[in-house]
Amino acid sequence: VQLQASGGGLVQAGGSLRLSCAASGRTFSSYFMGWFRQATGKEREFVAAIRGSDGSIYYADSVKGRFTISRDNAKNTVYLQMNSLKPEDTAVYYCAAVAMRGTTWYNLFGSWGQGTLVTVSS
Repeated sequence: VQLQASGGGLVQAGGSLRLSCAASGRTFSSYFMGWFRQATGKEREFVAAIRGSDGSIYYADSVKGRFTISRDNAKNTVYLQMNSLKPEDTAVYYCAAVAMRGTTWYNLFGSWGQGTLVTVSS
């Protein structure tokens, strides 16, 4: 699955952005899709994931109630609606096909695309 994230930008605290991730490949709907983010100087962290078969959704505690993940299997696209953004949400956001091992989410195929930069000013 090839992935291209877009939609990042500069926004003031309290604002909103919607990220998109377009995927190639006919088996998109069979994958768990997710978003990770990496702030400068920090490790990449899980943000949200959505199952392809039944739409089950998982969020990191830090974004619950503010971010919404969704997908459109017909368009091979996964979205991340980000509301009430905080400066600590500033990061490069990546999408990936994901899986969970224990309580840890990981990139199923191991490689990361270019990501999209989200900058939240205070």
